[in-house]
Amino acid sequence: MSTSKCCYQGFEWEGTPTGQISKLANNDVYIAGDSSASDIAILYVADMFGWTFKNNRLLADHIAREVGATVYVPDFFAGEVVDSDLLINDRWDKIDLAGFGYRHRREVREPEIFECAKALRQQYKKLGAVGYCFGGWAAFRLGGAAKLVDVISVGHPSLLTKEDIDGITVPVQVLAPEIDPVYTPELKLHTFQTVQRLGVPLDYQHFPGVVHACMVRGDERKPGERAAMIRGKNALVAWQSHFLKE
Repeated sequence: MSTSKCCYQGFEWEGTPTGQISKLANNDVYIAGDSSASDIAILYVADMFGWTFKNNRLLADHIAREVGATVYVPDFFAGEVVDSDLLINDRWDKIDLAGFGYRHRREVREPEIFECAKALRQQYKKLGAVGYCFGGWAAFRLGGAAKLVDVISVGHPSLLTKEDIDGITVPVQVLAPEIDPVYTPELKLHTFQTVQRLGVPLDYQHFPGVVHACMVRGDERKPGERAAMIRGKNALVAWQSHFLKE
């Protein structure tokens, strides 16, 4: 897994998730919102801290409520959970990043990500995808030639390739922190130039002064990071709402 220490730094937010646990395709899933009350859904592909990480669930709750959609956060790590205590106490050296990356490499996880999207496609009128960090490449793939979703939003994507960007076919939103050795300046420029050339709607948002992963693991006590988290969430809600409700 191409990454850096910033991928697994951050903070755990306060609050209590309000969703429920169920199954999607063959995966455990956290569901935010009332699945019987909406005809639009969002597939949320989480970062390496996964579907049980409180921040991911709290963010899914916000998105579901503000978009008026049902948000699904599946377990795409085969039950493996990275202990958030390692994140909170900066014990990042205890994480077997190389082993985790190999066990959950793209070619292993892409088939089940696609299966979850196909299952939601059968149930909902419109489907969006949201991907943070690890989930960034997956969102691009879902919005590629297979066109399993109608719109994507990604925050500080990792494992993303130029080929993923070249293949996008649906409206794409990118939330890009300034300080990000994973989503490099070269990939940022390629995204900006390529999506425009393809004629696909693009919302590219630059977040100065903040680091990779701040959209999901930012410190609420830091004014700059808190502002970025709020702006990023609001931008995502507006983008997904526009294309899922049109």
